[in-house]
Amino acid sequence: MENMQKNFSLLGAAVAAAVLLAGCGGKPAGPAQGGAQPAPEVAVFTVAPQTLAMSTELPGRTAAFQVAEVRPQVGGLIQKRLFTEGADVKLGAQLYQIDAATYQAAFNSARANLAKAKANLAAAGPKVARYKELVAIEGVSRQDYDDAVAAHEQAKAEVEAAQAAVDSARINVEYTKVAAPISGRISRSNVTPGALVTAGQATALTTVQQLDPIYVDVTQSSEELLRLKREMDSGSLKKANGQATVTLLLSDGSKYALPGKLQFSDVSVDPGTGNVTLRALFPNPKHDLLPGMFVRAVVETGVSEQAIAVPQMGVTRNPKGEATALVLNKEGKVEQRVLQTGGTIGGQWLVKSGLQAGDRVIVEGLQKVKPGSPAVVAKAASTGGDAQRQAAAR
Repeated sequence: MENMQKNFSLLGAAVAAAVLLAGCGGKPAGPAQGGAQPAPEVAVFTVAPQTLAMSTELPGRTAAFQVAEVRPQVGGLIQKRLFTEGADVKLGAQLYQIDAATYQAAFNSARANLAKAKANLAAAGPKVARYKELVAIEGVSRQDYDDAVAAHEQAKAEVEAAQAAVDSARINVEYTKVAAPISGRISRSNVTPGALVTAGQATALTTVQQLDPIYVDVTQSSEELLRLKREMDSGSLKKANGQATVTLLLSDGSKYALPGKLQFSDVSVDPGTGNVTLRALFPNPKHDLLPGMFVRAVVETGVSEQAIAVPQMGVTRNPKGEATALVLNKEGKVEQRVLQTGGTIGGQWLVKSGLQAGDRVIVEGLQKVKPGSPAVVAKAASTGGDAQRQAAAR
């Protein structure tokens, strides 16, 4: 009986202890839970100044190197068209034949008048010589001699006038053969045989365009031009040696195989757009570029010896539209930097301010961190030129 009472006493004590423990919110001892999370791993790009050839991408349009609108220089009926539309023609090649009958008749008449004038000159010359001898012995009057001299001079003038008339008539006959004024590719014909044309008419018979080489006219804002000038004056941007090279991007995104040369920059600003026109010259042996095509030209603007460039994946925009980057500082904490960028080159943003040499810009794992949080480096991207190639490959 005593043992039974002891057992009940021990059982009651255990129950009481359990109730007391439950009331205090205690839990049985177990493994620790909710320990500190490890810092997220990120990939960084270490900023290092480098020498870069700076360039700018500008919209442009192609234009023929030479354009000649073919117009008749004499009037008449078109008898023949002597070219294939869309073909290449050479300088001086005959394109049309205008009816030359009236011009040939005028040429023949002019030649006859020239022969008549020469005959009169042939008779007037010896007469002057004879009268000169006779006037010395008073065989003829002085007046007769003077008249003979005047007639001789008049005969010479008539020969010259007749010769000019012959030359003019010959030119008109030649003009009936309408020739190509330049070498190039000819467009469609605006007239057909049987059409009546007039000298210097407003409508061109056809057009010839020289396509090799070919011009590319691009526009650049006057503000950008002033900025480049200030950077060159300050020494932060140095002018590249020689003539600036231009590369071309076609409308389908492909790169034109042959580089061009910048020819000139316009001396005036368009008051409507505030832009300045730049003209580049490109070789076009296969006629891949045609007049009027829209393209984008990448123009070399100079060389920066201390350029800072970071991969585009490491630059984002804040709600204000400002370019920002997350930087891992020396204490292993994430900082947000506001950047001033100056365009892209080779898959990288050019940074004017906000970063300096040695800064570690986070390029992978951005979604894992926020400003003020810790992070550790998982792997380091290359610096300098290697980084540029790596970013471009991505």
